[in-house]
Amino acid sequence: MRDAHVIIAGGGVGGLSLALSLHQAGIRVRVYEAVRNPLPLGVGINLQPTAVRELTELGFGSALAETGIATQRLKLCNKFGQLIHDEPRGVAAGYRWPQISIHRGELQLLLLRAARERIGDRNVRTGMRLRGFEQRGGRVRARFSDEDSGSDLFEEADILVGADGIHSAVRRQVYPDEGAPRFAHQILWRAAIEAEPFLDGQTMVIAGHFDQRIVVYPIGRTAGGKLLTNWICQMTVPDQAPFPEHWNRRVGKEEVLLAFERWRFPWLDLPTLIERSQDIYEFPLVDRDPVPAWSFGCVTLLGDAAHPMQPIGSQAGSQAILDARTLTRALAETDDPVAALERYDAERRPVMNDVILRNRNLGPEAAMQLAEERAPNGFARVEDVIAQHELDIIAKSFATAAGLDVETVNQRPPYLSP
Repeated sequence: MRDAHVIIAGGGVGGLSLALSLHQAGIRVRVYEAVRNPLPLGVGINLQPTAVRELTELGFGSALAETGIATQRLKLCNKFGQLIHDEPRGVAAGYRWPQISIHRGELQLLLLRAARERIGDRNVRTGMRLRGFEQRGGRVRARFSDEDSGSDLFEEADILVGADGIHSAVRRQVYPDEGAPRFAHQILWRAAIEAEPFLDGQTMVIAGHFDQRIVVYPIGRTAGGKLLTNWICQMTVPDQAPFPEHWNRRVGKEEVLLAFERWRFPWLDLPTLIERSQDIYEFPLVDRDPVPAWSFGCVTLLGDAAHPMQPIGSQAGSQAILDARTLTRALAETDDPVAALERYDAERRPVMNDVILRNRNLGPEAAMQLAEERAPNGFARVEDVIAQHELDIIAKSFATAAGLDVETVNQRPPYLSP
């Protein structure tokens, strides 16, 4: 496969990680991204140690440390801010690599700049949207359209990878009857704002329960000792899912404040963060059902195109990076492209299908729901509500199933030999 040519539809975190990994393995690659001029938009993303390991092996360890925050602890609280569970993260938990919280847009631009430098500008084509593909004679021919002129471009390759997100054109062609993403009847409001550090300035907090919860964590340093702080407010709504063109839209702060005006804790004043936020984005909580195959001949799926999941346990971005490294290893170690894609599918898809379903049940955040059901008015001691062994089982079972436990991450051999 060293002489193979791979084309990637999608220049997000997963697609760019794949392009850089393929280049590292000596495999020719070209990326097509629908956005003409990618900008550092969006809010925070958490990179688990297993993903930071892979990005470090791609040469980004120092850049991640400089740009993001090495998260040291995770605290799960009830809606009154009372502590349910507290655990170390990253190096503090015994991993050889940190957990990094970082601005998603900054991460994407970091990868994009590196891709242009390493594989060349001509191999990173922006403003080009995939319209379809056909397979013939063991090859794939893809059609892209220029977003500005509307003109078509055709490219033939040995492999096409759909890394084009939850509305993937590649997935839509191989699963034409799948329909819209599955809406969980919850809305997320998100923003990032410069703020004074809360707690130790290196902690991620999740508070609330299934129907209403918040996630708050720092994602970067700013002037004057302040931190760029990512906040998410999530709650159940009776409405239908908004149309895709209304996803990631800016909304006013009034509705968010009305729902979360009482969420003031001794260590965090959420209403003040909301009030001071300039740009608040609204997203529906969506995923898709697991599918029986990702790979079809010389075409495969990666990241959100393969396993769109609810944002529980800081999974999606990290798992897309692992997809990229697993696929690259399969291609580097297998002579036949179809066999390589089948190997990748067999290794990654069963694990990710399980994670999709676990995330629907709140994953490691299930402890918060137990506290709400057993002590809706709060508690004097969490031990009177949830036994420690219950908390340990919830946390450890999810980490092991997702391949995020310390032993797996630290002892796994590298995906690519130096």
